[in-house]
Amino acid sequence: MLSYFSNPARFEAFARWASPLALLVLFGCLAFGIPMGLYFSPEDYQQGHTVRIMYVHVPAAIMAELVFGFIALMSLTAFVWRHTLADACARAAAGPGAIFAALTLITGSVWGRPTWGTWWVWDARLTSMLILFLTYIGYIAVWQMGTDENKSARLARIVGLVGFINVPIVKFSVDWWNTLHQPASLLRADGPTIHSSMLWPLGLMALAYIALFSWFVLSGVRTSIYEKQIARRAQPLASRPIKPEQMAAGDQNG
Repeated sequence: MLSYFSNPARFEAFARWASPLALLVLFGCLAFGIPMGLYFSPEDYQQGHTVRIMYVHVPAAIMAELVFGFIALMSLTAFVWRHTLADACARAAAGPGAIFAALTLITGSVWGRPTWGTWWVWDARLTSMLILFLTYIGYIAVWQMGTDENKSARLARIVGLVGFINVPIVKFSVDWWNTLHQPASLLRADGPTIHSSMLWPLGLMALAYIALFSWFVLSGVRTSIYEKQIARRAQPLASRPIKPEQMAAGDQNG
């Protein structure tokens, strides 16, 4: 599978129909998930309508972790199998991942104000998510800091792999330490503890986030492929390597 999609032409052909499909899934899930979450799902017996922030916050938090896991996987793939499109996938995923992490922090603060009485505490979950957000920013900066793309790619792979260490810390921080943040209620070994009236819209919003991320990555990699094709075509003729058959033809003409 990896070797098949490492071919830019095959990937571009796949992305050509997969990108519109991702948008279709995105808008379909939002069309049902938003009204179900904001209007038709019940209030929480303790938090009231404030709990509706969950339909934005929880999927964003899950995606912030999953996306960096994706970056780490693509970084490992690029290191081991030298697939250049793996680097392109990781690079395209960084922007959406940073947005998901920022959205998690912002909505978490908004949710924490009425729930905890403060916008921010140096809680284990909040602090580790902040570190994850800063890691995203650092990863993006690595790609932008140098003119040599190969060196930037190697350094970005290292950041992607080392930064992944923080992902399980974010996930299990509520279990390892005594924190204000509530324990996991969705991704649990014994199954979700959320009522189905809340679980369905939450699932739809999570699927919408996945579709949005897929569209970003597919579009980003397609753009990277097109940019490299344009750069090759724009390369001055004098700087292009001369093929052996062209040399032979030149000798014969001479």
